[in-house]
Amino acid sequence: MKIIAGVCSAETESQLLTTAGLLKIFGIDTFRAGIWKARTRPNTFEGAGDIALEWLKKVKELLSIKTMVEVATPTHVEKCLKSDVDILWVGARTTVNPFSMQELSEALRGVQKLIFVKNPICPDVSLWAGAVERLARSVYDIKLIHRGFSVFPPTKYRNEPMWELASEMRKEFDYDMYLDPSHMAGVRSLVKTTITDGYTRGYDGLFIEAHHDPSKALCDKNQQLTPQELFEEIEKNEKLFQKSEN
Repeated sequence: MKIIAGVCSAETESQLLTTAGLLKIFGIDTFRAGIWKARTRPNTFEGAGDIALEWLKKVKELLSIKTMVEVATPTHVEKCLKSDVDILWVGARTTVNPFSMQELSEALRGVQKLIFVKNPICPDVSLWAGAVERLARSVYDIKLIHRGFSVFPPTKYRNEPMWELASEMRKEFDYDMYLDPSHMAGVRSLVKTTITDGYTRGYDGLFIEAHHDPSKALCDKNQQLTPQELFEEIEKNEKLFQKSEN
């Protein structure tokens, strides 16, 4: 199973280099980092912004690892392209808005980059499908991320999996689908069991948050694993599912 891992949010150059370095030791070759964070409430940490693109350049140059950043606007796309970010992803708050998706599609026209698309916040497969269809007019290399859906009343998950909706998307589109245990679970203990769900349900990969010291993370500290914890969970599941196949 393909694993993409990295920090919820870029905080400092040292944080990125340390976390990415540890992840590479454990075989991770694609490092994700949020730079512009769409937070629910203002006056919270909303990402380091443009300066973090320079930090990611160092990560890429020093560690020979691919970099991946969330984009929500055409300006984000332009800046990532100039900074040679390898892979882009579209977040749940953007996927829900057809106007934003159309603008991103136009900004990405002809761009030779892999684009990941998360499910929208609300449980609406049509919005997810529409976002993908708009992007597909401009780019050819698309993958999906299932991160769960916001529901009321809340459940044990931060975002309810609603596995059946992800199954609908997998039937409609012949794109790889990755599971995001971090945003789905919301707490470290449940992140670990949700990783196993990804293996059990045959996902193509995991898109997961890891931080060298989660207790000091500036956002979503409760859902980030250390690189060591992530490696242990991956190793455990790889052995378990290799054994079951035999």
